[in-house]
Amino acid sequence: MILQSSVNLSENSEPVNLRGERATFVNETYGEHPRNTFDLWRAASVAPAPLVIYIHGGGFTGGDKSKYYGSEDLLRFLDAGVSVATINYRFMTEPPFGILGSFNDAKRCLQYIRCHAQKFNIDKNRIACSGGSAGAGTALWLAFSDDMADKQSSDPVLCESTRLTCAGAFATQSTYDIFQWEQILGIPMTETREQLQTIAAAFGVPYHENIDLYGMKEIRNSLDFLSRMDKNDPPVFVYNKNKNGFPATEDEVNHHPLHAKAIQEKAIAVGIEAIVYAPEIGIVDPSGKDLVDFFLEKFAYNE
Repeated sequence: MILQSSVNLSENSEPVNLRGERATFVNETYGEHPRNTFDLWRAASVAPAPLVIYIHGGGFTGGDKSKYYGSEDLLRFLDAGVSVATINYRFMTEPPFGILGSFNDAKRCLQYIRCHAQKFNIDKNRIACSGGSAGAGTALWLAFSDDMADKQSSDPVLCESTRLTCAGAFATQSTYDIFQWEQILGIPMTETREQLQTIAAAFGVPYHENIDLYGMKEIRNSLDFLSRMDKNDPPVFVYNKNKNGFPATEDEVNHHPLHAKAIQEKAIAVGIEAIVYAPEIGIVDPSGKDLVDFFLEKFAYNE
């Protein structure tokens, strides 16, 4: 069970959407790391606009904000009066190492935009996050975490709320407490040296022989957004078109539709709204809504 990058993108792509419109803000900096940057298309709105933040995938080891430049959804949001940002974040292979470093960058970016809402003409009370794979898991970590605002911080950015109006997740994992995947996917977990090295990297700890990764409960809990979900969390949209069956490859493990089912089951149990599509295992939401429909509804916008 290995988190891997399946994305090969040019990081020099021009921030131009399908209509040839350049992002209003390009390579805005939200932190000290070189990858702490984002692009933002500002909607044509006099009043502060809702915002969708897109978080790219890539196994926390690759990918880039340019992934979203060619998205039809970006245009649909802009046409509906919703601004769109697409962000970069540090990889788990960089200090402070591990997935939590990537998570915390996305958190800070959200807080930074809120802190500078006037500059970007953003309604800080109507912000959603969406992403694919690793970006999807990051969006759900933000959605299911209690507010991480630090009101005592001397940094005004960290004083901002991290709560979302809604979240979207495509081909997401269900948790990054990877030891739970055996039960979620119904497959035996063979702890090879390579797999343990990858889990150690995800946890942000150096690998050594006889390492007890299973016993690292604090780290596992910090990455387990599934267990964080409760009735106070925002509605979510989850989509997974991958095939069912015993996963034969690492990619099939990471993106198996049973991850989506686990999120749906937990959402039902705690009582939050979840629009879930995983057609290969018979899960198709009767509403027929897509991500844009769902987000606009939650923003109280109509196309």
